[in-house]
Amino acid sequence: MVTEQEVEAVGQTLVDPGQPLQARFRALFTLRGLGGPVAISWISRAFDDDSALLKHELAYCLGQMQDRRAIPVLLDVLRDTRQEPMVRHEAGEALGAIGDPEVLEILKQYSTDPVVEVAETCQLAVRRLEWLQQHGGESAVRGPYLSVDPAPPAEERDLGQLREALLDEARPLFDRYRAMFALRDAGGKEAALALAEGLRCGSALFRHEIGYVLGQMQHEAAVPQLAAALAQPSENPMVTSGPLLLRVAVMPGLAAEEGMDDWSPAPPLYEEYRPPPLDTIRLPRLGFWPEAGPGGRPPGAAREPRG
Repeated sequence: MVTEQEVEAVGQTLVDPGQPLQARFRALFTLRGLGGPVAISWISRAFDDDSALLKHELAYCLGQMQDRRAIPVLLDVLRDTRQEPMVRHEAGEALGAIGDPEVLEILKQYSTDPVVEVAETCQLAVRRLEWLQQHGGESAVRGPYLSVDPAPPAEERDLGQLREALLDEARPLFDRYRAMFALRDAGGKEAALALAEGLRCGSALFRHEIGYVLGQMQHEAAVPQLAAALAQPSENPMVTSGPLLLRVAVMPGLAAEEGMDDWSPAPPLYEEYRPPPLDTIRLPRLGFWPEAGPGGRPPGAAREPRG
């Protein structure tokens, strides 16, 4: 049984800017795993932080928890134009992930936001909520990565057809996302290479999500394309300084294969959470932060953060 003092210790680590970012991410994902109003409250308090990447992950975790009690803070973040675009984008995506139709009209309002990444995200969230209404809610079958995605995977199974849909920029973004997640779930080299081609598409939001799914797959075939995206000085910060950067950092052999002599590979920030009894959350006691607990993630699943 987790005590209030233990939850408070985790929350204090999350909101303490003096703590290493690695420890704060571990605290965040522990709170996500614990769930409930106290965890939501601690996560919500960290949106005043200076780190856009951390705030992006705060919104992601609130969406993945699928607890409607997080809706008010996510709406505040979406409305706050002082927040970085990648943070507001993730707040909109999280509102779609929670799946409550009460936010549908607000998401429609922000579907025309002057920040294109926020507008596109809210358009996707609207489509997701409408899809849920048409299909009676969430599917009982989850993919291999156990994440709540901004679009359901397409029913198509032919990789060539999925690649065509993914890269067709004339198609609705929601349909291209469905192809994206179907390719991710299919797995393998051909799917990874098809997804990597998406890093050359026009939408920064789309490229951001491509980085996320390639990070989940962790297939080495995509390393050259990911490294090339990182090396682009003109690339949108949503793509390079957020989840894509972290994902490439944990992909084995990147520095050696790409000749990046000054690259310092980062250790995994945290393991993907899975519900007990397959995963035991280890909590800090008396101010001591333990090493990361056992991962318990499905074969081939990536360490997150999310896109």
